[in-house]
Amino acid sequence: MERPTLYVAITNHGFGHATRTASVANTIQKLCPEVLLIMVTTAPRWLLDCYIEGDFIQRPRALDLGVVQADSLQMDKDATLEKLLEIKKNKNSIIASEVNFIRQNRVHLVLADVPFLASEIAKAAGIPCWTVSNFGWDFVYRDWGGSFTEIADWISNCYSLGDRLYRLPFYEPMSAFKNIVDTGLTGGSPRYTPEEVRSTWGITAPTEKTILLTFGGLGLQQIPYDNLQQFPDWQFIIFDKNAPQLPNIIPVTDRKYRPVDFMPVCGRVVSKPGYSTFAEATKLGLPIVSVTRDDFAEAAFLLNGISSYNSHQILTPSEFFQGTWDFLNHPPQAPKQSQPIAKDGNEVIANAVIDYFRG
Repeated sequence: MERPTLYVAITNHGFGHATRTASVANTIQKLCPEVLLIMVTTAPRWLLDCYIEGDFIQRPRALDLGVVQADSLQMDKDATLEKLLEIKKNKNSIIASEVNFIRQNRVHLVLADVPFLASEIAKAAGIPCWTVSNFGWDFVYRDWGGSFTEIADWISNCYSLGDRLYRLPFYEPMSAFKNIVDTGLTGGSPRYTPEEVRSTWGITAPTEKTILLTFGGLGLQQIPYDNLQQFPDWQFIIFDKNAPQLPNIIPVTDRKYRPVDFMPVCGRVVSKPGYSTFAEATKLGLPIVSVTRDDFAEAAFLLNGISSYNSHQILTPSEFFQGTWDFLNHPPQAPKQSQPIAKDGNEVIANAVIDYFRG
């Protein structure tokens, strides 16, 4: 029997897509160790290693670009458009190169989050493409209007060639896709016990006064650290190389540790709208504090999702950047929905992939 081989195409944007897809890939490998994972992404190897426990091949290719950004909140639309037009111009050579690789490596299935060329590549290679996401790039670009409208139409057309979409929670409709399977939350799970995390990192504050600050792989240039001095008996866990040395800040520099590993010892996570952080926190029942993002179309769906299914506080940029952070002294709001959200996305997608290989 030929070894089942999965080509996992990940969008070239930030760290969130890489971590959520690596969580699904890890579940596939745990349930079916003979699957060969080929992770097609320019995300750093150490990031994938944090989520995938077994062996995998990394093929560092950028099949798209997402949005060119200076940090987690600042976007460069002109540079984004220029690079998208370049991808469109070179698409035939990109597709040909990947089809050649897929055939040489006897790949059976493409799993994509959510590069639009993946479905074209799979179609040209004569194998199925299954997409996993809560939004498409056509939706993000269409919201920007102007020259992006034509690009968005092209991308919608690419997506429509896919065979199946596993639509994650907190989604925009994703109407370009024809065959949609709604799925539960995906994401990583903590690898350490709360006691191990507390002793390793010197966390002594009670859970309700331990706060995780995480802004994704791109970071945030202007976190108002001065405010943290007003909470001397609290502790703030921060993934930021440039964080100031304050007695109540715990900077995480060991790459083995991920934000999800700290969530069980925290009372809240303070973040920007991002699926991976929101999903991992919601899976663990950790309240979320998020700043709004009016310029990113996906944000409204994400914020609506956590308002419905998790305890939350939603701040305006001025409350976050210019305020005193007094919100920490107030309890989060309860979720609007009484029914819990499904949390089995990793397993549902993994089992479908394995069933396909065994078919």
